[in-house]
Amino acid sequence: MRKLKLDELGRASVEEFHGQQKLPVIVVLDSVRSLHNVGSVFRTADGFAVEAIYLCGITGQPPHREIEKTALGATQSIKWKYFEYIDEAISELKADGFDILAIEQAEKSAMLHEFQPSGDRKYALIFGNEVNGVSEEAMKLIDNCLEIPQFGTKHSFNIVISAGIVLWDFYSKLNLYSRNGNNPDSQKTSP
Repeated sequence: MRKLKLDELGRASVEEFHGQQKLPVIVVLDSVRSLHNVGSVFRTADGFAVEAIYLCGITGQPPHREIEKTALGATQSIKWKYFEYIDEAISELKADGFDILAIEQAEKSAMLHEFQPSGDRKYALIFGNEVNGVSEEAMKLIDNCLEIPQFGTKHSFNIVISAGIVLWDFYSKLNLYSRNGNNPDSQKTSP
């Protein structure tokens, strides 16, 4: 087996990326402290071709050297917008027809693997602060809450890991399974 070289990967240019079909998702960062986390979420969002990122509260904004260290240029491909207050971002998203989903551990949250996104809906996924999670202001305004199942001793995943898990889940359910006409539940293999 041989690793592929960068020029063999067939990646889109930034211009081609802007014109391609996007995952019907906007990632919302609710007062994320770490600029490295912000940059990594940009890079992850680029990898799954999401529509945009909304940066709220204390979340850092490009251009910034610390964001670029981990974004590796994804701030040029992913559209982004800043909101001083999370409720303003949610209000705009609701007006644009997005379902607002917090990624959080909460009462009545739906487990991620049990949630089936609909191909005819648009989703805003809110990821919260590294210490406090999704803000109480945002939790009062969401349509639903998704929780990533965890089986170890820690109480949460890093925001970048959470974003990768959730975006892969949405991408696979909306694109891979639907493209092949398969239900994700039918993909289970026997031991």
